[in-house]
Amino acid sequence: MRTDVTQIVTLRLLKSFALVVGDDRVPLSSSAQRLLAFLALQDRPRTRTYVARTLWPEATTTRANANLRSSLWRTTRTGHRVIDATAHEMALAGNITVDIHDAVARAHRLLEKSCLCDDILNRQTRDDLSADLLPEWSDNEWVLIEQEQYHQLRLYALEAMAKRLTTTGRHGEAVAAGLAAVRAEPLRESAHRVLIDAHLAAGNRAAAKHQYEQCRHTLLEELGLEPSDALRHVLPHMPAH
Repeated sequence: MRTDVTQIVTLRLLKSFALVVGDDRVPLSSSAQRLLAFLALQDRPRTRTYVARTLWPEATTTRANANLRSSLWRTTRTGHRVIDATAHEMALAGNITVDIHDAVARAHRLLEKSCLCDDILNRQTRDDLSADLLPEWSDNEWVLIEQEQYHQLRLYALEAMAKRLTTTGRHGEAVAAGLAAVRAEPLRESAHRVLIDAHLAAGNRAAAKHQYEQCRHTLLEELGLEPSDALRHVLPHMPAH
């Protein structure tokens, strides 16, 4: 049996699922993956009954509990401690680093106006906030709720990041963060706004106007709406529609 005493254990939930020990990706069954992901997204230990009912809501209590025992057993076959379980409760092992936990913490820091964030205004933060949570998992309600919660948080955080970078004169990085926000939600006016502001701060009026026109086209085509007056007035000499 392998040991993870001195190895770093990482659980990745952004973009796709991966359990990594050291430099090696650990293969897991789909049910074991879902159990690990679910426990990683909880803020406290959960009872076995709660976990079983949430992960297998359509199964009988007996079958759901059996599925849970099977999934738990499959995680032990990896040879690494990934779940701490008692007779009544279970939680993700405390030695595991989870990428979304760090991303969420950085997102909240970016949104705290009084917080100095120079140390996280970097590409790693932007990349993590550009990735959705387990985007290919959409067959369980608990996944959808977690996905939407992180999606909304990362949109606000990307916008905040773009504003901070614009303020500090890092215009190229501000544009990159703004573009990430727009890609994540093309119908979001506030995302287009921070990107336009970044272009204007860099003195690129043509790029700012192009972004405005792209926003207007998208809103008209998808929603039949014009951009708000507030967005239109960001650019000088923009005609009323």
